[in-house]
Amino acid sequence: MPPLNPAFADVLELLTIVPDGDEAAVAAVRAHDSQLTKPAGSLGALEDLVAFLARWQGRAEPRLDNPMVTIFAANHGVTDQGVSTFPREVTAQMVANFTNGGAAISQICALHEINLRVFELALEVPTGDITLEAALDDKGCAAVIAYGMEAVAGKPDLICIGEMGIGNTTVAAAIYAALYGGTGADWVGRGTGVDDAGLKRKADAVDRALARHAGELDHPLAILARVGGREIAAMLGALLAARHQKVPVIIDGFVASSAAAIAHAVNPAAIDHCIFAHVSAESGHARALEAMGQKGLLDLGMRLGEGSGAALAAVLAKTALHLHNNMATFESAAVSGKSD
Repeated sequence: MPPLNPAFADVLELLTIVPDGDEAAVAAVRAHDSQLTKPAGSLGALEDLVAFLARWQGRAEPRLDNPMVTIFAANHGVTDQGVSTFPREVTAQMVANFTNGGAAISQICALHEINLRVFELALEVPTGDITLEAALDDKGCAAVIAYGMEAVAGKPDLICIGEMGIGNTTVAAAIYAALYGGTGADWVGRGTGVDDAGLKRKADAVDRALARHAGELDHPLAILARVGGREIAAMLGALLAARHQKVPVIIDGFVASSAAAIAHAVNPAAIDHCIFAHVSAESGHARALEAMGQKGLLDLGMRLGEGSGAALAAVLAKTALHLHNNMATFESAAVSGKSD
């Protein structure tokens, strides 16, 4: 096996040496929760969400004053293989739609007071067609990972990671196949709504990409460079920076989860600060989550991308924290506690 390119040395170190969560903060949250006017554990996953925030923010009193959805947008050369029903130009058009408030994610964020940031990643320069060449060279891939780390510069207290990129369900499927085995047919789905012929073209594109880069897919970061994309590399950078800056992360769907899969393959503990928002309707997502030992918080049959599922999970987190902070305790409400 060829050695990993030294360009990835810093990334590999940050993935390998990751800070632990704050268990004392979790204990403080659980202690307060036990005093609220409800049976213990009766809010289920909502209680766990507050503990999750406390653990990874390192705060006994977690906050959601600056929750943020980040969308990373990129284009892909593999679209030349007819893998999408939409042309590449739609990526830039949707970026404008996000900014102008017309997209689903824009409306979710506006309604629930969640900040929305969009990062454009050289939309005018698609990555290499993975059936013919590497998506990115190693140095360029490492640079995009570093760029993605800037997503935490605004000091969010929760970051939701999403993406936009025509053709990116194909490259995500290629990443999963390279990491977990199987053929293109095992991992591709209909994405933007391709017909049966389009689905076959997607599966064939993944198979050809795996064959083209055989022998060079020996490390997760090499897989990312050969068959991935800029938005996936940037999402990896964002979740990595979040871990080191004490920012909990919510991962969106099929494509966003492929960035987490790269991190997990390097070091399973590197995604402990991440929650997976939902199980996408896109074929293969549930299997990818299972491979990482994860479960989606929601299962709504969604496959939109653009951080939409992650934003809805953030709404639940905001609700959970509001209940934790504002419910009465048994003492303050003069409600009798559990009988001995």
